[in-house]
Amino acid sequence: MLKRHLPMFAPFELEQYLLKHEPRMRVSLCASGLETCSLSELLSSMDTESEALWTETSLDYTHPQGSVPLRESIAQQYEALTAQHVGVFAGAAEAILCTLQGLLTPEDHAVVVTPCYQSLFSIPASLCQVSTVSLREATGWQLEPDRVQSALKPNTRAIIINFPNNPTGALPSLAVLSELVDMARQRGIYLFSDEVYRLMEIDPADRLPPVATLYERGISVSSLSKAYGLPGLRIGWVASQAPEVLSGAIDVKHYTSICVTSPGEVLATLALGQGDAILARNLQQMRANLSVMDQFFERMSDHCRWVRPRGGCLGFPRYLRAETTDALCQSLLEETGVMILPGSLYGPYASHFRIGFGRKDCQAALTQLEHFLSRP
Repeated sequence: MLKRHLPMFAPFELEQYLLKHEPRMRVSLCASGLETCSLSELLSSMDTESEALWTETSLDYTHPQGSVPLRESIAQQYEALTAQHVGVFAGAAEAILCTLQGLLTPEDHAVVVTPCYQSLFSIPASLCQVSTVSLREATGWQLEPDRVQSALKPNTRAIIINFPNNPTGALPSLAVLSELVDMARQRGIYLFSDEVYRLMEIDPADRLPPVATLYERGISVSSLSKAYGLPGLRIGWVASQAPEVLSGAIDVKHYTSICVTSPGEVLATLALGQGDAILARNLQQMRANLSVMDQFFERMSDHCRWVRPRGGCLGFPRYLRAETTDALCQSLLEETGVMILPGSLYGPYASHFRIGFGRKDCQAALTQLEHFLSRP
């Protein structure tokens, strides 16, 4: 058997786990985004002008930075930023890859707040020295700026954060985020913020401003995949006031996708035009599911410890009846077809598991999980 070797990156354990186990999955109780829709649903609300734009779209290369109409639509989410401050990529995954590869060098150091989506750690670790600052369950998964401060070195070039956090759902206060911005500004450090779960706050009053609007070296990454429930469009973006961030990311993008698809750009522009309606529908489902999940964990308090998420559609409960959840997740999938993810995929969190509450079938899957956990 051919043994493939990736010299730059560590194996992407979460994605490999999904690739291996999803064929046996009947219901996902770990979905990372909100309810998706069909192409016909997205196109059904088009006006005449939008329909013409869609049907007459040329299947040619698009601009590497993204079309102006799409970047203008994205820029509306960022106060005082314009289309020139936005770059479009093939999903947030490519945006993260290209931006960090364009930013970090072997002489640099990066601080990564964990747990996080693996690429936020593995990509910097392939490029430079990395220190991690772990969110702690004992503090409700809250960001502790003093611990970030202690991790800084003279050559620290970037602090990398992810809020609302994947997988804990943690969300700092504006005061704490501002403290982090001030810390970065004092040293001229870039603050890289994965914000794919922004707009998915449980209480909208907790919504934080994008880091790209708070700091001249702030970098905000987002996409249509999570809050809008449109991962199939593969549209993500980077927003930053620092021109070298986008130029560096686009330089790397020339070696990856070169550009996103022209139909994807048009559909993304149409989706953002309907953004308020899409978000309202999806968030109503998510918040209703969270209420059901709260009740579930109250009933199952002798099995699990639940720190209620403040944003996003993921939670990271601790399983109290074993030191690891690997066997639990495996048996649940084999016997019921319901998938949750073991915490070991996020590093030293083996007693936790990732659970999602953004999809319509959440309540039915929870019923199966409760029956499974309640067996003698």
